[in-house]
Amino acid sequence: MKVVLTGASGLLGPALAASWRSDGHDVVRLVRRAPAAPDEAGWDPAAGTVDLGALRDAQVVVHLAGVGIGDRPWTPAHKRAVMDSRVQGTTTIARAVADAGVPTLLSMAGIGVYGNPGDAVCDEESPVGDSYLAKVVRAWEASTAPAVEAGARVVTMRTALVVSGTGGAFGRLILLFKLGLGGRLGSGRQWWSWVALSDYVRAVRFLADHPDISGPVNISGPEPLTNAEVTAVMGRVLHRPTVLPVPGFALKLPFRDFAEDLLGGQRVVPRRLQEAGFEFADRTFEDALRSELARAHSRVTS
Repeated sequence: MKVVLTGASGLLGPALAASWRSDGHDVVRLVRRAPAAPDEAGWDPAAGTVDLGALRDAQVVVHLAGVGIGDRPWTPAHKRAVMDSRVQGTTTIARAVADAGVPTLLSMAGIGVYGNPGDAVCDEESPVGDSYLAKVVRAWEASTAPAVEAGARVVTMRTALVVSGTGGAFGRLILLFKLGLGGRLGSGRQWWSWVALSDYVRAVRFLADHPDISGPVNISGPEPLTNAEVTAVMGRVLHRPTVLPVPGFALKLPFRDFAEDLLGGQRVVPRRLQEAGFEFADRTFEDALRSELARAHSRVTS
């Protein structure tokens, strides 16, 4: 199988590429700089251009690229960058999928689409929210329309916080906890949905291999926890104290509007994945954390 991938330099893309390549599949990475390797091809989301030759004979395009959501304070400029990168990038990729006749587009999305519904359990049939992040995800998903209209199978992958021992949000949290600076956020009652990086990779490959699945799919572990529960597990696994809670008002200073989502949260379940027969290797957060820490350690020592 030939797979074309955007966002190949982040946390998720390299793991996906390595997994597919280990099974003998061909992976082409779309990059926004000048291509520098045989497996790279160019694209420019701002200009709306893609090297269509790279998509020739591809069975799947996986679109992951976008400006990091929690990487910096949510100033008006950063909010625009988050929205524009998703709408421009996804529209560009969806049009390229349509023009090249690629049969499947798997496009990144987020569980922030559900807003901040409190303790309500969210599956793919749940109503979407009205927070700024929910509006971003709604626009993000809507930008796949050119591919849908061309007859491609489109899956919008509503992805939870990815547990990894080496990067992403949890990579940064693990470092803080190891330094003894870990603690709950605000009240700690907000729900945190998560998925192990290894299960994320398996879920994306599952979606690529199941042509009967389309539309929104939650990629999230089956047992979401509150932030306080996540904090307790991390302290226990990492053998560190968790006595330094971060007050809600302190989050609002650097994160501004994004603090609403950090202090809100979503209690998400992967109904469609499980109904389709997908089985999680790490069903609990503690299993996921221990597994990903072990994988990170083995990479360092190998």
